[in-house]
Amino acid sequence: MAIVKMKKLRVIAMADRREELLKGLLHLGCLEISEPDEKLSDPAWSALLQRENSGLSVTKSEIGDVNTALAAIKRYAQLKDGIFIKRHPISEKEFLGSGTVEQARQISQQVGQQLQTLTRLQGEETRLLSRQAGLEPWRGLDMPLEVQGTQHTVFRLMVCPGSTDMTAVQTALADTAAQMLEVSADKQQRYCLLICHRAEEEQALECLRPFGFSATAFQGLTGTPSENLNRLAGEIAENRKQQETATAAIVAQAGARDALRVYADRLSAEAAKDQNTERLLTDGTILFFEGWAPAERLSAVGALLDKLGCAWEASDPTEDEISKVPVQLKNNWFTKPLNMVTEMYSLPAYNNVDPNPLMAPFFILFYGIMMADMGYGLLMILASVLVTRKYHPKGTMGNLFSLMGLCGVSTFIMGAITGGFFGDFLTQVVLLTTGKDFALPALFTPLNDTLMILVGAMCLGFVQIATGMVISMVQKFKKGQVMDAVWEEITWFIVFAGIGLMVLGVTPIVLYAGLVLVIAGPVITGKGLGKITGIFGSLYNHITGYFGDILSYSRLMALMLAGSVIAQVFNTLGAIPGNIIIFIIISMAGNALNFALNLLGCYVHDLRLQCLEYFGKFYEDGGKPFRPLAINTKFVDIQND
Repeated sequence: MAIVKMKKLRVIAMADRREELLKGLLHLGCLEISEPDEKLSDPAWSALLQRENSGLSVTKSEIGDVNTALAAIKRYAQLKDGIFIKRHPISEKEFLGSGTVEQARQISQQVGQQLQTLTRLQGEETRLLSRQAGLEPWRGLDMPLEVQGTQHTVFRLMVCPGSTDMTAVQTALADTAAQMLEVSADKQQRYCLLICHRAEEEQALECLRPFGFSATAFQGLTGTPSENLNRLAGEIAENRKQQETATAAIVAQAGARDALRVYADRLSAEAAKDQNTERLLTDGTILFFEGWAPAERLSAVGALLDKLGCAWEASDPTEDEISKVPVQLKNNWFTKPLNMVTEMYSLPAYNNVDPNPLMAPFFILFYGIMMADMGYGLLMILASVLVTRKYHPKGTMGNLFSLMGLCGVSTFIMGAITGGFFGDFLTQVVLLTTGKDFALPALFTPLNDTLMILVGAMCLGFVQIATGMVISMVQKFKKGQVMDAVWEEITWFIVFAGIGLMVLGVTPIVLYAGLVLVIAGPVITGKGLGKITGIFGSLYNHITGYFGDILSYSRLMALMLAGSVIAQVFNTLGAIPGNIIIFIIISMAGNALNFALNLLGCYVHDLRLQCLEYFGKFYEDGGKPFRPLAINTKFVDIQND
C-alpha cells in the first residue's frame, strides 16, 4: 500500500456548463478544486478573471434550519438515536432529484415557525411567571394597585428584610402620622403597606431607613393583587395551551424525520458544490480552475471534461508543489483502520511513505500483548462485528470499530498463549463448583514469567526501531543521501550486530568496526572544534536515545501484568464468600472496570510507541488531506445507479 499518486489539472470550460460540470465532478467524487492563487502566471490573464459567485450563504442558512428542525423533532417527540445513526440506503438519482426537496423544505420551515412560536411563548410564560411570583406575596392586600392614596394620605407598598422587628418599626413611627401594616412575610422579606399623612411622608420614610425598607410598585396594573393573580393564572394557562399546540405540531412531523435527514445530507452536498463554485475563476464566458485528482481516476475525470467540451491538461507535481499536493492513503481492509491513528498524528508528506502498512502489524500485536485476555478479546470482536454489521459506521468511527476487531483477535490469541480468560475466572469457577484445581494451558503467564516477558517486550521494541531505521535508510538511498544513511543507520546497525555477536561469544571485531565508524562520522562531516564535540554528541544522543526508546517498550509487560493482576484480584475477592452467584457479580463488575480501563490505556500507550519511538525514525508529517468535491452523507448511504 502507498500514498496515492496525484495529478495536477488545469481546466478551462464554458461558463454556461458550470452546473453540469460541478454535478459531474460531484458524482465522480475524485477531484479537489484548489483555492485560486492570488496571481496567475500571466498578470494580463489574471486581470480578466474573478471568483465565481454562489449561493453558499443561503445553503448554509438552510442547513441550519433543517438541523434545528431535526433537533426540535428529536426533543419534543422524545426520539432516541442511540450511539450510532443507522443509515438508510438511497439511490443517487433519488438523492439528487428534486422530488422530495421542496416537501422537505416546507416541513423544515413549518417546524421552524412552530419552534419560533414555541420559543416566543416560553419567553412570555417566563415573564408571566415572574410577574405572578412578584404579586403572590401581596395577594392578601384588598386594595387596587393603582390607588396611591387619598387627598390627605399616601399609600406606599414597601418591603424589608424578613428579620426586621416590626414592633421596633411601629415604635419608630409612633411620633408620626403613619401606620405600617404587614401584608405577608417569608424567610427573605416582609411585605408591608405604609399609610401616612402626606405632610409627614418624608419624616416617616426617614424613620424607616434604618430598618432597610424600600418602596415597590406595579406600574400599569389595575385592580387588587388577587384580581391580577387570577388574570395572570388565566393567561399562563392559555399560554401553556398554545405551547402544547405548537409542540403537538412539531411532534406531528416526526414521521418526516427521515425525509428531513435526506434533505440535510442533500444540502451538505449542495454546500460542498457551492464552496467549490467559489474557487472557480470566470469572466462570464469561460471558467478556469486548477485541481488535483488521483492518477488512477484521471481517465474518468478526463472523460467527463471531454464530454463537456473542456480544455484541460494534467501534469505531475513539481518539486516546488510537493507541499501543496493533497495526500490520500490507499489501504486494504487490514491497514485501512489505522487511518484513524495516522490522521490523529498527522498525514505523511506527499513524497514520504504511507505509514499504515508499516505500523499495522506492530500496533495490532502490541495491543494484544498489553490486553492479553481471551475474554476481553471476544468482547472486542463481538462489539466490532455487531456495530459494523448493524450500523455500518463510516469515517473515523468505522475505522475505530474495525481496528477494535483486529486488536480483539490479537488480544484473544495472546490471551490463549498466556491462559487468561477474564483473568483466572474459569479457575475460580471450577474451584467453587467442584472443589478441584483447574487452569487453562499456557506457554507463559504474566505473574510467573515477568522477566521473560520484559526481555521479549524489549526485543520486540528493538525490532520495531530497527524497522524504522531500515525504512529511513531506504528513503535516504532513494533521495541520493547515501552518506547520511551510512553515518545514521548503517553505522549503528554494525554496532548492534557487534554487540549481539559479542554476547554470543564471538570476537568483538565487528563492534570495534562500528565504533570506529561512530567516531569517523563526526570527524568527516564536522568542521573545526565540531569534529571533537560531534563525537561525544553522537555517542550521547544515540546511546541514550536508543536505550530510552527500547526501554519504553517495557510498558508492554507492565500493562499485561497490571491487567492480569487486577482481573485476578477481583476474581479472588469474589471467591471469598464461597457463593458462585456473589462471585459472578463481583467478578463481572471488576472485569468490566478492568476492561474499560485497559481498552483506553492500551490504545494510548500503543499510540505513544508508534508516534514517538517508531515514527521518529523515518516519518515526515505535514501532509494536507485530500478533500475532493464529493457527496459526504451523515444519515444515508448512496447506492450507485
